[in-house]
Amino acid sequence: MSPLVITIVVIAVIALYFIAVYNQLVVLKTRILEAFSGIDVQLKRRADLIPNLVETVKGYVKHEKEVLENVTKARSALMNAKNIEEKAEADNMLTGALKSLFAVAEAYPDLKANKNFEALQRQLEDTEDKVAYSRQFYNSNVLDFNAKIQMFPTSIVANMFSFKSFEFFKASEEEKKKVDVKF
Repeated sequence: MSPLVITIVVIAVIALYFIAVYNQLVVLKTRILEAFSGIDVQLKRRADLIPNLVETVKGYVKHEKEVLENVTKARSALMNAKNIEEKAEADNMLTGALKSLFAVAEAYPDLKANKNFEALQRQLEDTEDKVAYSRQFYNSNVLDFNAKIQMFPTSIVANMFSFKSFEFFKASEEEKKKVDVKF
């Protein structure tokens, strides 16, 4: 074989390697964006349930205005959040506000027995499970991508094409605290 043919084959193999690695990184990045979209969909679903929940609770807890206002503010913050950090912060704020709302609801037996309230509470619990799954799916994809762009020799391609690591969706300090369940 001539040196020219060997050089062309080596260049072709290297080019194919770079193309394959680049395509893998694009797929991983796209999975992260899809996973973030999944979180977004579930947070939107939860935010859409909030006004119905607030209206149901309003009739029973007239003197608990501050709790209802906090839930409404937190919902607005979530709806206006633009990036993963803002969404995580707003989500944590809404989670805390909802905990307060459900704590207040414990003091009103008629409210707890209300079928509409029960149905909304079940839907919110279902949505919370979906949010948790979506966060886990997102973080799993971020882990795969971030590890890939840091490993040699993939890191060379990642740096050449400016692939940057993604932030994990993190729980707030408030969410990490122990929850007391009382019956």
